[in-house]
Amino acid sequence: MINSLVSVPVGTFQVNELLVSESFQSDFEESTQQIQKQVTFSLIVPTYNESKNLARLVEILTELLDGYFVDKDQTYELVIVDDNSPDLTWQVGLDLMPSYPRLRIMRRQGEKGLSTAVIRGWQAAQGEVLGVIDGDLQHPPETLLKMLDEMNNGADLTVASRHAEGGGVSDWGFIRRLLSRGAQMLGLLILPNVIGRVSDPMSGYFMVRRSAIANCPMNPLGYKILIEVLGRGNIGTVAEVGYVFQERQEGESKVTWRQYVDYILHLLRLRSRGRVGKIRAKFQLPVQRFLRFGLVGFSGVFVDMAMLFLLSDASTLAMGLTRSKLIASEVAIVNNFLWNDMWTFRDFSSQQVGWRKRVKRFVKFNLICLLGIGLNLIILNILYNYFGINKYLANLIAIAIVTIWNFWFNLKLSWRVTQTK
Repeated sequence: MINSLVSVPVGTFQVNELLVSESFQSDFEESTQQIQKQVTFSLIVPTYNESKNLARLVEILTELLDGYFVDKDQTYELVIVDDNSPDLTWQVGLDLMPSYPRLRIMRRQGEKGLSTAVIRGWQAAQGEVLGVIDGDLQHPPETLLKMLDEMNNGADLTVASRHAEGGGVSDWGFIRRLLSRGAQMLGLLILPNVIGRVSDPMSGYFMVRRSAIANCPMNPLGYKILIEVLGRGNIGTVAEVGYVFQERQEGESKVTWRQYVDYILHLLRLRSRGRVGKIRAKFQLPVQRFLRFGLVGFSGVFVDMAMLFLLSDASTLAMGLTRSKLIASEVAIVNNFLWNDMWTFRDFSSQQVGWRKRVKRFVKFNLICLLGIGLNLIILNILYNYFGINKYLANLIAIAIVTIWNFWFNLKLSWRVTQTK
């Protein structure tokens, strides 16, 4: 069966406690009568030109979910929301329906976009737990079972994360990694209370409880629907499950520069609301870890001063001041990294064994600290030259701000698993 939708203004999207319109209910009524168990889980698969992947994906998902719900008085539904694909992905889905009674097909005409497709699927869904997975097999389906366990344990939102324990990416180049991390860092700057709640805010693989987003108007932009859910939903408990992002086997990637632009605009749109949802978790630094980070930084000051004296003093090596300072700063950064790796973030680093991963952590730590030095200079000059604050007090304020900067971004970026075998 096909459900053809007319275009509706994006700002009107809303996921209610029940189906939002009788038209959805009538279109699904015939197949719903075939299901005697209560549908508690609805998995949405937004598709566009995925005809080569769809049959295999449906087969794998059905086998996994049939096994998970086999001894339960509950069941699931698999909802394909296709944006009228030229390769007739929706037709492939229709042909599969006789063999898969839990499968539903929705063909959208007049609307396009991953985020709005997900919301349309949720509107038509019957389950209390609503999920989303890509249709290109880059999200490993077996991770669904761990995510369902977390939802059954009371989570309002469960995110499949590339940066949680057991997560990673299979074969990403440097530029793609840089763009992904840069987008996350930008998100932390603009929306720390939202982006900071999960380790992988760019994930498109997650589950959410219907009651957590019911009656919350959704206004998505781009393809990162998770940010919209975190920003506008009433999300209490958040759980994460690690997964390894796979490379596409069939079809073409849909990642474009336009999506990165939409991501930035989406962040600014949420930020401009002033109040970003009813977020229960407040922005708080983990105090004990932060104190360790501060002590390590304090030791770095002595290392820096000692190296500067050794290199630049006339009685020692008598090198130029600028060159001496650059070397001294880098030696202090190495000192700080080693202590942080062995002490401050030991629980993270112990899960990332090997010199290759340690070097990657060091490179990220070094880059963040170098950005911090630049930020320090900017703050110092603004406070001293524009506000007339005593230069030593201004430097102290700048150091305090940059210390928080270095800690927060190193916590979120440097000591995260980003690659697994």
